[in-house]
Amino acid sequence: MNQVIDLLKNHRSIRKFKPESVSNEKVHTIIEAAGWAATSNFIQAYTVIRVKNKETRKQIAALAGPQPWVELSPLFLVFCADLKRAQTACHYENKEMVPGYTEQFIISTVDVALAAQNAMIAAESLGLGGVYIGGIRNDPETVCKLLKIPDHVYPVFGMCLGYPDENQEQKPRLPVRMILNSEYYQEDNTDLEKYNEICKDYYQTRTNFSREDTWTRQISIMMSNPARPHMKAFLKKRGFEFK
Repeated sequence: MNQVIDLLKNHRSIRKFKPESVSNEKVHTIIEAAGWAATSNFIQAYTVIRVKNKETRKQIAALAGPQPWVELSPLFLVFCADLKRAQTACHYENKEMVPGYTEQFIISTVDVALAAQNAMIAAESLGLGGVYIGGIRNDPETVCKLLKIPDHVYPVFGMCLGYPDENQEQKPRLPVRMILNSEYYQEDNTDLEKYNEICKDYYQTRTNFSREDTWTRQISIMMSNPARPHMKAFLKKRGFEFK
């Protein structure tokens, strides 16, 4: 193919890092690359917080899982959906932002996700590896207090980055045939059983046969249980209502 596609297809989550720090120049380059992601209506509705304080990291690591790599990774970033800057732009032009619309929530959440993926790809192109930390949403109120995050901003996920000190196998992804539809939505589960077997083999190989799991089993367990039910009230309190 080409180097870009090879890089994208080589992605894997990295949780163990060498002690080598990430230079400020590389951090700047990664965030600059994030800023060139597509953004809805030019809003650029995101802010990235670099967390260095050891005690803060320790607390976030605990509430996120625990996930010790949050505390131990050379670089830890928190990606926030940010409408406060848009509110500031309105005030600058002597206007009032009308907050609380579902579309605003979608725009800001999509914007920060696109920017974060740019950041991850940029980091990997520089020889780094990393992992997303959705676990910060286990207790977003505490994260907001620790990082002094104001209203109209919410932490979407964290990101650990550093030089890999492990060579994780890649989790097999759904085949293109199950993802790509032509002309209209078509649910095609022809390859589902085969994909389950591929995932089962992956876990057995990765864990020396101590774990036997499939994709449908994992997803059924996750989707048949409540998923962070506190998020609706939290988002409303932050100014992300759903009108």
